[in-house]
Amino acid sequence: MSGRARRGREAATAARKADEPAKPVQLSSGIASEASAVPDVLGPGLRVVFCGINPGFVSAAAAAHFANPRNDFWRLLYEAGFTPRLMQPDEQFEVLAYGIGLTNAAARTTRGSGDLRHADFAGAADRLSRLALELRPHTIAFVGKEAYRGTFGERPTLGLQERQLGETKLFVLPSTSPANAAVPRVERLRWFRELSRAIGS
Repeated sequence: MSGRARRGREAATAARKADEPAKPVQLSSGIASEASAVPDVLGPGLRVVFCGINPGFVSAAAAAHFANPRNDFWRLLYEAGFTPRLMQPDEQFEVLAYGIGLTNAAARTTRGSGDLRHADFAGAADRLSRLALELRPHTIAFVGKEAYRGTFGERPTLGLQERQLGETKLFVLPSTSPANAAVPRVERLRWFRELSRAIGS
């Protein structure tokens, strides 16, 4: 085979792979939330991993992150420029192609985050530390202060945190839950855009 033909075949193969949807990696048991009704969406070298607090009943039934139609997460993700179009919860694995991952701090499904117990977060900090070490995302963004507080046992402010997990930065966003009516939608969008600027997207 000539050099030109070989290069043409390699280019065609690369083009086919680029058109294929990204697939989740096989995760070690120390990273994967195997007990969760909602699967982790993770891969190596992501721009950002969004970490929710835990699955609600709607998300658990759909086996998808932020599946409650009243939750603003997917709309904010699009409006802040993380995705080129509005994604649906059942398309969650497609966000890997945009350098985005999804996980939760606690695996247990509850009606609301107020039903969680301290024990539900046991091992969360260690799991995220292993995730940071093995997959090396640029940033882990906690969707809500309670996701961060449950993980690390300390109250955060919104925005970039002083704590890091290795080279991985930590960022706290307002909760996108409809229960978080105290934070106006425009304020939530402002923090999503701030995160986008922080990771250079």
